[in-house]
Amino acid sequence: MIILPISLTIAAGAALLNLWLSIRVGRVRTREKIFVGDGGNDAVIRRMRAHSNFVENSAFVLILLALVELGIGSSLWLWGAGALYLVGRILHALGMDGMMWGRMAGTIITILTQLGLAITALVAVYLTPVSFTSSAVTETVAAEAR
Repeated sequence: MIILPISLTIAAGAALLNLWLSIRVGRVRTREKIFVGDGGNDAVIRRMRAHSNFVENSAFVLILLALVELGIGSSLWLWGAGALYLVGRILHALGMDGMMWGRMAGTIITILTQLGLAITALVAVYLTPVSFTSSAVTETVAAEAR
């Protein structure tokens, strides 16, 4: 069984963050008595966009994180990238409520995290030497020859 501790931990953190963002939307909807949609209310729109933006970005980050971890293994750098992503998403959500520097910081952190993971994935694929003499390949070739 393969366990990806970084990816699993960051995915769990992302799930909890997703719940927190959802609850924040529900609170402002209840306070403003808007039960469907955004009602044109700025506070509801901002909270919904913070939640939507999280969902729009998280799938890419989590998939890249898991595949990079699977491909090159666990590393302190990967832990840092995952944790930084979550911090960035929290800052972005708070920034959408008016802490403007948080929104900008969260956006920059998200972009840099995705870019870093994407570059790492490409480097892992195209710069990692591949050996065609591994036992699995040898066994497959031998089986096909029979």
